[in-house]
Amino acid sequence: MQAPQLVERIRGGDRRALARALTLVENGSGELREIMAGLAPYTGRSRVVGLTGPPGVGKSTTTNAVARAARVRGLTVAVLAVDPSSPFTGGALLGDRVRMQEHATDPGVFIRSMANRGHLGGLSWATPHALRVLDAAGFDMILVETMGVGQAEVDIAGQADTTVVLYAPGMGDSVQAAKAGVLEIADVLVVNKADRDGARATLRELRQMVAMKDRGDREWKPPIVMTVASEGEGEGIDELWDRMEQHLAHLEAEGGLLARRRARARDEVRAIVLDTLRSRMGGTGDAGDLDALAREVAEGGRDPYSAAEVLLKELGTAPR
Repeated sequence: MQAPQLVERIRGGDRRALARALTLVENGSGELREIMAGLAPYTGRSRVVGLTGPPGVGKSTTTNAVARAARVRGLTVAVLAVDPSSPFTGGALLGDRVRMQEHATDPGVFIRSMANRGHLGGLSWATPHALRVLDAAGFDMILVETMGVGQAEVDIAGQADTTVVLYAPGMGDSVQAAKAGVLEIADVLVVNKADRDGARATLRELRQMVAMKDRGDREWKPPIVMTVASEGEGEGIDELWDRMEQHLAHLEAEGGLLARRRARARDEVRAIVLDTLRSRMGGTGDAGDLDALAREVAEGGRDPYSAAEVLLKELGTAPR
């Protein structure tokens, strides 16, 4: 299928074409440039919500409940679940699909697992491109569920309009939350599995930490919601939805939504440039110029800045 035909089918709601495009994204296909050019005029409409937190906190169950809430409100939803890579195949472990069976036959919900391919921030390097494809496909909301890797779990803030950070009783104290940086990235905090012992203590700890980081009346102060996402329709999910809506309204009123999306686009462009430079650098010179320069630096014959300058000149990029 040629790129223009693929773009047309994606815009027409063809799920097989959409899945094909996402596979090309994961594989870093050379066709991506033409596909992205064709999809560009149709992007910028979807709302992106990221859900993150430690492993076992109930991210997939909560994502499932939020998707259900969106469907009740007549919105179409794409779920992009970034799973750990299989050590054998390199593919995603598909844990999200096990917990989202109720949406399997819903034409208004599209679920895609994406392997993180060893990326430590909880998100695959291909995630921004996948979000662009799903956005152009016309989904009202895109839910990005990260795999949960503890203190490296902050990349989602650069990809989402609203970041929801989940905790559960017994998953660590507020000091650990501060160390992980999650209070800085959280737009909404959730204490999930709130029917368990220790839920109120977790709530108090998070309230204390949020209060310490309050820096002004105009700054958004992350609300804390108590949920039991696995129960029935999901206890507390309606309140979580309302808080997410309030955050979106705050962003729109303060101009933050546009600022976040511009920052996301800037990071995406920068990542493409750096990836291109890395690819070119890996193939520089028949004799392995990078290895030779590294040897000189290691042996004290050259400093790293001058070595970098040599390499940049060979790549046709003038150093600053």
